[in-house]
Amino acid sequence: MPRRPRNCVVVIGSSNTDMILRVRRVPRPGETLLGGEFSTAPGGKGANQAVAAARAGGRVALVARLGRDGLGDAALAGFRKERMDVSRVLRDGARPSGVALIFVGADGENSIGVAGGANQRLSPRDVAAARRLIGRARIVLLQLETPLETVKAAARLARRAGADVILNPAPALPLPDALLRQVSLLTPNETEASLLTGVRVTGAPSAARAARILLARGVRTVIVTLGAKGALVATRDGTRVVPGFRVKAVDTTAAGDVFNGALAVRLAESRPLLEAVRFAHAAAAISVTRPGAQPSIPTRREINALLRK
Repeated sequence: MPRRPRNCVVVIGSSNTDMILRVRRVPRPGETLLGGEFSTAPGGKGANQAVAAARAGGRVALVARLGRDGLGDAALAGFRKERMDVSRVLRDGARPSGVALIFVGADGENSIGVAGGANQRLSPRDVAAARRLIGRARIVLLQLETPLETVKAAARLARRAGADVILNPAPALPLPDALLRQVSLLTPNETEASLLTGVRVTGAPSAARAARILLARGVRTVIVTLGAKGALVATRDGTRVVPGFRVKAVDTTAAGDVFNGALAVRLAESRPLLEAVRFAHAAAAISVTRPGAQPSIPTRREINALLRK
């Protein structure tokens, strides 16, 4: 069995550049809104979660694909600045780097469209080439902005290597039971839990019903994130709601990614599950008080400061 350094997390997933327009509210279909402030920021669910894990104190490696373009150059420089292992961040000459177009309303809510680009060419072969990194990980963290076959291959390889698999099932997709059986911890939000189970999730009681279905399909632990209401944690021993933190939201972009990255680090440090969820809540709460995806992600010191309060 390979030596597994404390707090070692491997994130396999997407990297995008976010192009953000702030408007008084998210436009309805067919509607044009004038005004607003435009900005760009590094993003992508995989990259966001990797940066969140790194700033939360993890030893993080990222497996991803970037285009051979200026956006990819900037993303790679950012990962190196976070002291992440980028030995398996590949450059792709066939497709451009991923881009996300984001509307952010005055209430902090957002609407997002993504052009995956090079992310869609992250392959099972790329995952197999990262076998050494995965073999040293305590946690392998996955999402769904890369091809599903790649996610399946990553989950299988991680479980064979003895790592725990966290799957953040976003963007929402139907998932096969064969994949769910490889998952140690599934972290859907209300929308994603609804799609996966057919239960309309609108709060803790319905989240508990959905979680029981997912446990029956093979997942070992389910955490349904409930926004400002906290998160429902479900295992075969029962359910528990862990409250969140009350903050004034400026931008909810990447809050779920921050939650997952921080959660992965605390679990890689062998901390109890409910303590890890509380830590992740604190990280996500700080992130929504700031604009942007990766620019909003807090450090370990900031997370601990909020927890002490």
